[in-house]
Amino acid sequence: MLYFARVTFITGFYHRYFSHKAYKTSRFMQFVFAVLGNTAIQRGALWWAAHHRHHHKYSDEDPDPHSPITKTLLRSHIGWITLRENFPTRYKWIPDLAKYPELRFLDRFDTLVPILYGFGLFGLGALLERVAPGLGTNGWQMLVWGLFISTTALFHVTALVNSGAHLIGRRRFQTKDESKNSLIIAILTAGEGWHNNHHHYPASARIGFYWWEIDVTYYMLKTLAWLGLIWDLNPVPVHVLESGRKRAA
Repeated sequence: MLYFARVTFITGFYHRYFSHKAYKTSRFMQFVFAVLGNTAIQRGALWWAAHHRHHHKYSDEDPDPHSPITKTLLRSHIGWITLRENFPTRYKWIPDLAKYPELRFLDRFDTLVPILYGFGLFGLGALLERVAPGLGTNGWQMLVWGLFISTTALFHVTALVNSGAHLIGRRRFQTKDESKNSLIIAILTAGEGWHNNHHHYPASARIGFYWWEIDVTYYMLKTLAWLGLIWDLNPVPVHVLESGRKRAA
């Protein structure tokens, strides 16, 4: 459950909000979204958004740090994040976000939330061991599965969009890169696998453009909008939908 929750924190908040501003929210909820996304242990929202915007600008060109077209598969999947050149947060790429001191704080101390998350998991497991021993859980079990194992799986699934979604699948739209649509990746990533759709029109809050394209993240965002926590979700323009239908015919 924690794995799937944190997948949507990355896809719905770090990606569709911070990186693409696909909907609007309050400053308070913006901070909450940054904290929740940070539990996925993929650094701060500013670092994540800056690199992702850079990726879109140079997708599958030499400056793209994780393109499987111009780089090796290993580097595009995981190697790029270990390179010192990719450590800094490029604030000049995210001026709209860098003006918020609370976001800069989370970005500078991006290990704070993961540490608190880990202690919280251990404490919850220890509490359940005491009050509900029949569940058979404890602090260490909760920490190992809720933090280490699920975080590793989450990282590789997120990285699969960078690597696999540029190699495997079908292309509905002619984009400047090699982005592709993949149902399997969409299921694993709560909707991010419709990558060719996204690269064709990245401003949309919905990446599964059509009703048959599963997009769990979008369903979550619609729920948040119904609750009044977010609003003005950017739709997919009609001409984009019509163009996609013609290409699929």
